Amino acid sequence: MTSLWILFSSSFLASTLLPGGSEALFLYTLSEALHPAWLIVLVATVGNTLGSLTNWLIGWLVARKRPLVSEGDKKALARIERYGSPVLLLAWLPVVGDPLWLAAGWAGVPLLRATFFISVGKLGRYLALYALW
Repeated sequence: MTSLWILFSSSFLASTLLPGGSEALFLYTLSEALHPAWLIVLVATVGNTLGSLTNWLIGWLVARKRPLVSEGDKKALARIERYGSPVLLLAWLPVVGDPLWLAAGWAGVPLLRATFFISVGKLGRYLALYALW
């Protein structure tokens, strides 16, 4: 059970603004075969989704306090405004994912819609990793 908490924590932190990734630990946890694969995918997906929703919340809160300043934030907001919330399916991508979620919160993408798109994108990523494993 400890390995699932570590995977959850790693997945959560990897999806926030902190540097890091969860893929290696995800694959390691699969290779240990201590838990069913579906449970490992679920734990990683939930952790990663909650981390991204933390970014959404930060963007939502910051939008009420200050204007966007970084070029990355401005580009992410432009993507949200141009393509709508389905662009959030790409939030699992390295480098561009975190700013997308900040921009989604900033732009006021509704929480349920944001949660749906992040969950689908994150689940797809972990299922692809599982399929390649």
